[in-house]
Amino acid sequence: MSDPAVSVEPSRPAPDETRSVVKAAGLIGVATLSSRILGFVRDMVLARLFGATPAADAFFVAYRVPNLLRELFAEGSMSAAFIPVFTEYHTLKTKRDAWELASATFTTLLTIVTAVTLLGILAAPGIVWLLAPGFHGSPDKLALTTLLTQMMFPYLIFISLAALAMGILNSLRAFAAPAFSPVFFNIFTIACMVFLAPWLSEPIIGVAIGIVVGGVAQFAMQLPGLKGRGMLFGFRF
Repeated sequence: MSDPAVSVEPSRPAPDETRSVVKAAGLIGVATLSSRILGFVRDMVLARLFGATPAADAFFVAYRVPNLLRELFAEGSMSAAFIPVFTEYHTLKTKRDAWELASATFTTLLTIVTAVTLLGILAAPGIVWLLAPGFHGSPDKLALTTLLTQMMFPYLIFISLAALAMGILNSLRAFAAPAFSPVFFNIFTIACMVFLAPWLSEPIIGVAIGIVVGGVAQFAMQLPGLKGRGMLFGFRF
């Protein structure tokens, strides 16, 4: 005679875990909304200062190249390749192993994006020539676009490292710094537009500087979180 079936209720998440998830979701939502609002303000300031001018056209063409490479080296590679492996290391192996993986990834990524940046700076005249055929009849506009492209290429380095830091902190369930880092990017970019650009002979160069400074800020503001969790990068070839 078989025993009667025993009903098993599905396990429910602990109240503390539920509160933690809700808190993290709320934090990310606030940070995302703040970043979107500041991004809108950034575009408004850019339009107000430069409008539909040749300088604005040069900036948008120049920004397209590092922004496109950002999707390849930053968001895409971090989400698809690094985060699952790092999470597995952090869960199944020692903290030292996870740090070694993070440091090796940091070293490899920094080496690759630095090489790409240097090549991009050298190849900028040819890249701009291919991307902006409408500028061929205006040597000054073409030269300005090339200069802006060369100035903004280092942005790729810092935004790629920021994406790496963001992936590590999210894997460690530290969401505040990664969520608010784009806010700092927009703040520093807007500040350079407003306070630096008017003092330059070619004001649009101040916007290019702001993009790079914003990328530095987006990466740097996550370093204290990494240090506090013992995951601050080192060089490991």
